[in-house]
Amino acid sequence: MRKLFLAAALAVAAVSALPAQAGLFDKNPESAAQEAVKNNLLATTIWVDASWGFRNQGAANSLSKAHQAFAVRGYKVVSVEPYIENGDLQGFFVTYQKP
Repeated sequence: MRKLFLAAALAVAAVSALPAQAGLFDKNPESAAQEAVKNNLLATTIWVDASWGFRNQGAANSLSKAHQAFAVRGYKVVSVEPYIENGDLQGFFVTYQKP
């Protein structure tokens, strides 16, 4: 039991030492859109989180902001794929493409 507690404590400490989000998850839609333009990407996929407590309207607002950030840079929505884990909506993988 003590080993299990120690392993859990180490896992929590390791996770808390990491940035709040990493890689794909640390970019807001505005910076992801700017990066896509800067790198002359024809298509890109981002993660849009469905925040706790705001699953319905919060997720819709986040998607709208992401769509706007890419639309002003000439990108169109190709797909919006929800990611559900254990029956709970976690967020969306959204792919944008230049026509």
